[in-house]
Amino acid sequence: MRHGKISFLITGVTLILIMRLSSVPAWGAVGCDLNDPDRDVARLYPGSTGYKTVTLEIQKVGGQKLLARIEARLRDKLHGLYETIDVPYTMYVIYAHKKKIGYIHGVTQKGRYGGIQIFLVLDLEERIKALYIQKMSGDYAGKFREAEFSRQFAGLTLGDFEQYDVLTGKGKGKLLEIKNSAPEATYDFKYILRGMKKNLIFVNEFVAMSPELSAKNGY
Repeated sequence: MRHGKISFLITGVTLILIMRLSSVPAWGAVGCDLNDPDRDVARLYPGSTGYKTVTLEIQKVGGQKLLARIEARLRDKLHGLYETIDVPYTMYVIYAHKKKIGYIHGVTQKGRYGGIQIFLVLDLEERIKALYIQKMSGDYAGKFREAEFSRQFAGLTLGDFEQYDVLTGKGKGKLLEIKNSAPEATYDFKYILRGMKKNLIFVNEFVAMSPELSAKNGY
């Protein structure tokens, strides 16, 4: 009888472990959404009157071919919890009445002390209107959330970031003018720029591959 109880307990523990392990893939895909979309969209995109959301995944939109193209453009591999092929990305399509006027899109970039949630506010030409860092850890995080830091990126496009090497942290052109608001956080400054380049590439690829997002489809 005692042997039977022990076997029952072992079986129960085994089942619990199996259930936990089987749930790991669901934890693996970590998306990046605005905490309060109604409030945040109105604040981040003055003049907007509404928005709709479109959810995309690399594996569903273009699979391995799209993944390879993104990595080639980024000049770095996508890796880690925040960059798996099945991560869901939410594109906020912004409207002024019935007219489409832009996008807000966020990605999570691995930082020194955890994930950095980086949102870009873009016009229909995929030109940066504002940078919004929703989440970031570190005593200096507030410096990167200041409007002065965000304003430096206004008007920049993917074309400007194509000259930025995410591995070395070196860039050319207008990116040379970007000042690090927290000189003590050189690593996270580099991670933010990598996340911004990644974000712009994702938007560019998603808009090109999704008729629903196309700037030509104004309504």
